[in-house]
Amino acid sequence: MEALPRETIVDVLENRLREDIFTGRHPAGSYLPPERQLADGYGVTRTTLKHAFGRLAQAGLLETRHGVGTRVRDYARFGGADLLPMLVRHSPDWIGEIFEVRRGIGALIAERAAARATGEHRAELRSLLAAVAAAETPDAVQLADVEVHRALARATGNRVYVLLTNTLFNAYLPVRAALVGPFTDAAAAHARLEPVVECVAAGDGSGARAAAEAYLTATERIMLEGLV
Repeated sequence: MEALPRETIVDVLENRLREDIFTGRHPAGSYLPPERQLADGYGVTRTTLKHAFGRLAQAGLLETRHGVGTRVRDYARFGGADLLPMLVRHSPDWIGEIFEVRRGIGALIAERAAARATGEHRAELRSLLAAVAAAETPDAVQLADVEVHRALARATGNRVYVLLTNTLFNAYLPVRAALVGPFTDAAAAHARLEPVVECVAAGDGSGARAAAEAYLTATERIMLEGLV
């Protein structure tokens, strides 16, 4: 087993252990080898291993029992959304399920934002929408588009929507470059998103929801075509 680099050693070890769990090297329900053996195998100290174990236990992947050992838990039952970027990296099949959630949450956020946005929120949304049209590269357009969605979430006044928006973006971050299709034309990207912002600015909840559903459906279709 190859020793790990010393930079951000706990982060690297955590990622390596996650990969070994997701690929079935350490299947759900199994016990990991003794700590000393595992630490030697990865070329780390037992203290580093314990730190990585702590993170993975918090994520719902491991369970340590004193005197018994460390067991791999079933992430489908105990894991959190923070696992999604790693899962997407291992299996792009997760993207379709992420998009399904994205459609539902995105439409609801737009509706709530229309009902609750302040004048400051409306001004921010229009400014960020203009930045989408002004972006000069597909990557910049994509990132500018994300900022509009973050602002929509903030306009709801509900911090949980903000965190959910961040989570959904982070979920497909590992394959973001492959999902740039809707953002190759800044003017077209702006035109797709503009109805959402205008409905929110007008306080039209049902219109904002419909516009968000149309936007999310259209961009999802283009993104999935890029993954084929």
